[in-house]
Amino acid sequence: MQPDDADGSALLTSTDVGGLLSAATQHAGGRLLSWSLDHIDANPSQSTTATYSALVEWPYGRREELLGVSARASGPVDTDSIAEIFADGQREVAVWIYPNDPDLRGLARAAYAESMAEICNEHRIFTSKVTPDQLQLQMIGYRPRRRAVVKVSYGSEVIYVKVLRARLFDDVVSRHLVLANAGLPVAPILGTTEDDLLILAELPGRPLAKAVFDPVEPCSAKALIDLLDMMPPRVSELPRRPPWSDAVAHYARMIAQSMPALETRLDWLVEQIDGGLYSLPPGDEATHGDFHEGQLHVSSGRICGLLDTDTLGPGRRADDLACLVAHLSTIQRMNSAQETRAHALIRRWVPVFDERVDPVELRLRAAAVIISLATGPFRSQEPDWERETAIMVGSAEALVRQVI
Repeated sequence: MQPDDADGSALLTSTDVGGLLSAATQHAGGRLLSWSLDHIDANPSQSTTATYSALVEWPYGRREELLGVSARASGPVDTDSIAEIFADGQREVAVWIYPNDPDLRGLARAAYAESMAEICNEHRIFTSKVTPDQLQLQMIGYRPRRRAVVKVSYGSEVIYVKVLRARLFDDVVSRHLVLANAGLPVAPILGTTEDDLLILAELPGRPLAKAVFDPVEPCSAKALIDLLDMMPPRVSELPRRPPWSDAVAHYARMIAQSMPALETRLDWLVEQIDGGLYSLPPGDEATHGDFHEGQLHVSSGRICGLLDTDTLGPGRRADDLACLVAHLSTIQRMNSAQETRAHALIRRWVPVFDERVDPVELRLRAAAVIISLATGPFRSQEPDWERETAIMVGSAEALVRQVI
C-alpha cells in the first residue's frame, strides 16, 4: 500500500484486504470462498474499521459470516488484542468474526437465542420462562466496535437489548435515568448485565420515522419543542458533548476522501458554517444531542416515547431542532407520496422552530448535520452511494444558501 495510507482506508477498501480475510479465516479453521465489503467507518488519518460479508467453508459446512477488520495509524490498541492481530507488510490490523466484536463484549451473548433466553430468564424479563426456540432475534442496528441493538420478541412481547462499550455503559445508564426520574417518556430499564447489555422495554405508539408519512400530522412542532424543554436542569450539568457542527470539517474530509469531486463544494460549506457559527457561545440548555424522527414514538397526535439518551448534555436548542430538520431533509428511498408528506411537514414545522431559535443558526447547524449524514451511504456501501451522497451535499448547500 502507499505510505500515505496510514489509517488503512485504502487497504480496507481494496482487493488487497482479501489476503488478510483469508488468513484470518484459515486461522479460525475455515476457508474463505468469497467476500464483499459490507460497511466502513473511516476516521481520516487516524483509523478505519470495515466489515465484510463472507462465505466460509468450515469443517461442518458452508456458512455466511461477517468479518471485521480495524486498522489504526498509531498501531493496535488494548481492545484490539481481543481480536486476532495480523500483519499486511505495512501495519498490524485486528480481525474478528462476528459476533466476537472486540469492543462489544456482550454482543456474543445478545446475538444468539440460547444465551438470550438465559439472560431473559435470569432477569425475569417476560411473563414466563422462555426457551431459545420461543425467541425471535433481529439485529436492528450494528455499528462495528461502537454499539448494537437487538430486538427480542416472545410472542407479542418485545424488548430491546442495547449492546454498549464497557467504558460508556455506566454513563449511558445514568443519563437514561436522569430523564426517567424527571418523568420523560423514555423506555423502562428491565435489566443490565455485567457484559454491558442494557435491556429496555418496548415503547408505546409508533415510530415517528414511520408516522411522518401518515396523511395526518403525527405531532405538532410545538410538542417537539415542549418535549425538549421538559428536560430537567440536571441534563445541563452533565459533561458537555460537542454538537455535530463542531465536527463539520471532519465529516467533510471523510466525504471528500471517497468523493474528491465534491471537495470544493464541501470546503465552501465548511467555511460558511464555521464562519456563521463561530461567535455563538456553546449554550447551557438541556439538549438531547441526537434528536430526530428515529428517536421518537407518537400516538394519537402526541409524543409518547423518546429513545437514545446517550448524548444528553448542555448545548443550544438549535442543535436539537437542526438535527431533526437535517434528518427529515435527507430521508432516503421515499416514493413520491412519502416525499410530498415529509416535505410538507418540514414546511409546517420549520417556521415554528424559527420562533424558538435563530433561523440562521438553525439552517447552518442543520446543514452541518446533513454533512455528517452524507457519510452514511458510503459507510453502508449502498448500491447508489455516490448519487445519494451528492444529493445530501446539495441539500446542505440549499439550506446554507437560504441564509447567506
